[in-house]
Amino acid sequence: MKITSVEIYDCEINRKDPTLVLFNPVIIRVNTDEGISGIGEIGLAYGNASKAAVGIVKDLARLVIGKDPTKVEYLWDSLFRNTFWGLGGGPVIYGGISAFDIAFWDIRGKLFKAPVHELLGGKIKSSLRTYASQLQYGWDHQYKALSKPEDYAFTAEKAVAEGYDSFKVDPIILDKNGNRPAASPDAWKLTGILTNDQLNLAVNRIAAMREAVGEKIDIIVEIHSVLGLNAAIQLGKALEPYHIFYYEEAVNPLNADNMALLARSVNIPIASGERIYTRWGYRPFLEKQVLAVIQPDICLAGGFTECKKICDYASIYDSSVQLHACGAPVTTAAALQLEAAIPNFIIHEHHTYALKPALRELCIYDYQPLDGHFPVPDLPGIGQELNDEVMKEYLAFTIK
Repeated sequence: MKITSVEIYDCEINRKDPTLVLFNPVIIRVNTDEGISGIGEIGLAYGNASKAAVGIVKDLARLVIGKDPTKVEYLWDSLFRNTFWGLGGGPVIYGGISAFDIAFWDIRGKLFKAPVHELLGGKIKSSLRTYASQLQYGWDHQYKALSKPEDYAFTAEKAVAEGYDSFKVDPIILDKNGNRPAASPDAWKLTGILTNDQLNLAVNRIAAMREAVGEKIDIIVEIHSVLGLNAAIQLGKALEPYHIFYYEEAVNPLNADNMALLARSVNIPIASGERIYTRWGYRPFLEKQVLAVIQPDICLAGGFTECKKICDYASIYDSSVQLHACGAPVTTAAALQLEAAIPNFIIHEHHTYALKPALRELCIYDYQPLDGHFPVPDLPGIGQELNDEVMKEYLAFTIK
């Protein structure tokens, strides 16, 4: 089997939903001479790197044309070692490798008529516990930035009413008016030491949610690394009475020692990983025993080939795994396949963006959880296909 072409889809879904202005999935389809195709995604849909994603998959496509896509270990190692930048790291190069690796595993699954989880060792769970993610932006088909504690409480109740027994929220990233921090000297500043107003705003939002849903619901607190170490310790200590399930990206992952001090200072399990890539990136965090929960993004940390190794590595240190999932339906499908096959899986992330129609229509299968649990797809490969009728408007390049 040989790769004959690679299609690159630059999904500017903000054309249909202007509220998703900073959300731009980039998806690839790898075609072969045997008529089997596989799909993958580079995990840079959010933030400001989607166009870099388009560029890297264009470059990598030229390196894999003519190769056998079933030789996943060979291709991963080749892209890692022979692209020059692979040996240096970063989300763009590793995201590109991840997208191709996912597509290669999708092809392998279709060739052998098996879901990827069977190729990884077999399904451990048929149903995956799932949490509602990013409730500060509402939990509905429409995007809404929340400000008042009572709005946070209402949104928490809404998610729980749909069957979720866990949710995630960032209580500090939006100011009292529901606005993100801006690049202005007078804007909402979150580095340094938090003021009492800032601290109370965050704590009151969590307190309102806890009161609304009771003690049986697990609350995950996400910080998006907007705080410095001292502020993260401040907030973490203030949140301890609310029995937080885990404390995610309270500080950035550029300094493992900072995160280690946070873990020793706060009586809440620490989680991180969407901005940590490959087993080499995870090494200091695991060896310092910093992370109770690792959160690799399968579309950034190295695809199936690398993420399975990361998850196995984490098991040595009793770290649980929740794959980061904030992308198109390709991300969801791939994450479900890996999470079903690892013993240290803890919970699956279902992002509020995954509810939005402009995202759901990109693929044929609209996987959504039922009563807070995801059934694991058993279709061959990753169990997902592109909706060609919709995707044709996003086709940016075909590399042959």
